[in-house]
Amino acid sequence: MTVYAKVIGTGGYLPAEIKTNEDISRTVDTSDSWIFERTGIKSRRIAAKDETASSMAEIAARQAIKMADINPKDINLIIVATGTPDNIYPSTGCMLQHRLGIKECVAFDIQAACSGSIFGLDMANQYIKSGAAKTVLVVGTEICSRIVDWTDRGTCILFGDGAGAVLLQASDEAGLLSTHIHSDGRFEDLLNCPNPQALGKADTASYIMMKGNEVFKVAVNTLGRIVDETLAANNMQKEEIDWLVPHQANSRIIAATAKKLKMSMDQVVLTLEEQGNTSSASVLLAFNEAVRDGRIQRGHVVLLEAFGAGFTWGSALIKY
Repeated sequence: MTVYAKVIGTGGYLPAEIKTNEDISRTVDTSDSWIFERTGIKSRRIAAKDETASSMAEIAARQAIKMADINPKDINLIIVATGTPDNIYPSTGCMLQHRLGIKECVAFDIQAACSGSIFGLDMANQYIKSGAAKTVLVVGTEICSRIVDWTDRGTCILFGDGAGAVLLQASDEAGLLSTHIHSDGRFEDLLNCPNPQALGKADTASYIMMKGNEVFKVAVNTLGRIVDETLAANNMQKEEIDWLVPHQANSRIIAATAKKLKMSMDQVVLTLEEQGNTSSASVLLAFNEAVRDGRIQRGHVVLLEAFGAGFTWGSALIKY
């Protein structure tokens, strides 16, 4: 019998504070129209001082657990994707495990930048298919606002904070059909965020640094290839995909991927305008939103894809 990782619950959390393009234009040389035309972003959420990656992850996780109607103690594995952990160690995964009151469960973090949730889904899929775990919680959670230089017009306009979660469980019904992940470390200089203490530069500020035009070109080409790879692996045609849930980085990159799939933008889940780029949280936040508002329904085939620093990129094809 084929074992699938079936989605049984989703969750999401966005901080209360909203930072608009107009707010940013008061401190850097930009405007609402300039930002929106180039990115598709109007506003983003900013975490409160007392919020952390683990506190936001807990809220998103509890939503997914409630939807799935399971006891948290049924979870065998917790995978947290984050580039903004509460601590270097212990992991945010372990902290989330404690917050959820789970004692007998494996928990750890992964770091694949904006592709983190896709990498997490890939790992969950392997654990469930192998029989090593039955119920897996995957969370993407980020406080990007704390690693952004708010005087850098090229990056501060892009990022926001939030957390998304998905619960997967072993099932004989089709669920996670395939996952595909890749990495290429040659492009470190195009998108990175240094760790000053580890580099012996503890007195140096650490912010996201990006060469936007170069990243854009690689992302568009790479995501085009991952679409082809996913369809070929499942012997599927473009027309069989009901929904595209992309990483919410840039409206032009998303439009290019939709064009590759010959999909109307009505079939694309977009949260970018009001959330910005929430890095590893964005795909799961968008997926959760479309599930909860009824757009994504049981039986729909959904393609999730992301591209991030590393470079990392990947996709997950789900029959919801």
